[in-house]
Amino acid sequence: MPAGFDWPLVIEWIPEMWRGAIATIWISFLSLILALVIGLIVSLLRLSHVKTVRRLASFYVDLIRGTPALIQILAIYFGLPYFGIAMPAHMAGVIALGINSGAYISEMIRGALESLDKGQMEAARGLGMSYSQAMRRILLPQILQIIIPPITGEYNSLVKGSSLLSVISIAELTRVGQRMLGVSFRPVESYLPIALIYFVINYIIVRITSSMEKRLAARGQRV
Repeated sequence: MPAGFDWPLVIEWIPEMWRGAIATIWISFLSLILALVIGLIVSLLRLSHVKTVRRLASFYVDLIRGTPALIQILAIYFGLPYFGIAMPAHMAGVIALGINSGAYISEMIRGALESLDKGQMEAARGLGMSYSQAMRRILLPQILQIIIPPITGEYNSLVKGSSLLSVISIAELTRVGQRMLGVSFRPVESYLPIALIYFVINYIIVRITSSMEKRLAARGQRV
């Protein structure tokens, strides 16, 4: 640590940092759940045999990936009230991050589905399964192990991306650092502990996911 580092200041703000870390993890987790739902739906729509449906799904993906996440957050939080849709900042943040992440997750799921042998779908349909039954019982379980690593990376991105929610005054980690700086005018003491907390959160996520991958691989070998 640099000379003159104000430890008492950091210790004083530990409760606020803890609450900010919990808010960051919770918001990121809810956003990931929403993104997984959106991503699954959009990926299936992009594989649809209906051309219009495919184009609409592709437009969503291109629109979200082609615009900054910050603009999407501001558009949802400040733009929707013009249409009579007002919501708390936390809800707007989760929806914005979920919509943004959903576009990327849809590409992960679509790529995983397209990597599977197309004969499996034909065989399932030949056994009398409907398309939805074949997807649910045969194909989707197989892609779980394929998409865990990229989904982990996306969750890490959500944890870091949640810092953008400070612009709509959500008390996540970055917002706590901004408040700390505004009171103390000590940038190192304000942001260095915040950066370390982000690192610890993401490191734990990676380790947990690595353990899940090993268990799935071991289960697959037994089968």
